[in-house]
Amino acid sequence: MLITLDDLRRFAVARSLFKPTTLKRALDRLGFVQADPIRAPARAQDLILRHRVKNYHAGDLERLYPSLGIEEDFFVVYGFLTRPVQALMHPRANAGVPAEGSNAWPAAREKRARLLLEFVRAHDAVHPREVDSYFSHGTVKNYWGGSSNATTHLLAAMHYRGTLRVTRREGGVRIYAAQRHGAEPADTAERLARIDALVDVAVRIYAPLPGPCLSDLVRRLRFAVPQWRSELKNALQRVKQRLSHARVGGVDWYWPAGEDVARFAPPGTVRLLTPFDPVVWDRDRFELLWGWPYRFEAYTPAPKRKLGYYAMPLLWRDRVVGWANLSVEKGRLKSEFGYVESRAPYDRSFKRELEAELDRMRFFLSIGRQTGI
Repeated sequence: MLITLDDLRRFAVARSLFKPTTLKRALDRLGFVQADPIRAPARAQDLILRHRVKNYHAGDLERLYPSLGIEEDFFVVYGFLTRPVQALMHPRANAGVPAEGSNAWPAAREKRARLLLEFVRAHDAVHPREVDSYFSHGTVKNYWGGSSNATTHLLAAMHYRGTLRVTRREGGVRIYAAQRHGAEPADTAERLARIDALVDVAVRIYAPLPGPCLSDLVRRLRFAVPQWRSELKNALQRVKQRLSHARVGGVDWYWPAGEDVARFAPPGTVRLLTPFDPVVWDRDRFELLWGWPYRFEAYTPAPKRKLGYYAMPLLWRDRVVGWANLSVEKGRLKSEFGYVESRAPYDRSFKRELEAELDRMRFFLSIGRQTGI
């Protein structure tokens, strides 16, 4: 059967935006949800889940986190993982956090980490402020060039290594507890099986993937398994043998074996997606599927922005036709739209579906309805 780009577009939308279910089931199905702290109008993890969870409200993930059987950790980026997925990645013996490189820790830092771990174990769960008041570690230069509390920095590094876990958050601040992971793989076969399982999780979330994007996705697993970084090149070759494949428009595309690309009809809905949603996350794939370059501009100087600080891709049926910038002012949802074709789609049902999506956003944000768009 000949597979077209239209088939791939519909497939990409339908397999990711599955029928809304419970929060636990959605997390189990995804395996991983990317996190981002920007609220415009809500955090990325909440904006991702609102499409996939029945009656979801912003903040539900953080509020219910202790009961969901999930963990905060690095995967291809930082986010929330189910425990079976996290277990595949650990222990990360002597690993440095991604922004610090792979150099061994100095003896003095190792000693501080041991003392800090003893303190956490003695107190069950700790706020960084408690640790800092006890140890007074000072400040260090953070990943973005500013100043960070050294205690917070060390806690995050120990969390990445796997000696600590995030047990909950208070006002967005991580509360840490001690953690012990299982043993390292017993042999080469188990190690390769773990790596392949992690690759399969990533592909399941972001497929269908053009070849270069698949390669980049597998390389990004160096954040998940820095201890096996050198083995990811071979893992890429293995996964290409496991996946279904087609060449469309001169590009090789890959997706999980057994999934029928051509069986999906375009949904008749509008969706406002976070820039980090799996549907639009890979910018190169985005441009291949939808024919225009979307860029995340939150860190672009305001005068140089073309779409907006947190422009959310506007999905109509199986096409990303524009973007929206949303904010909440005085308890009301404010929305501004831009369109690839310089105007909204002509289809008379588009406006109705857009208003329905804005109503869903208001429900999600727990704010009152605002007439007009």
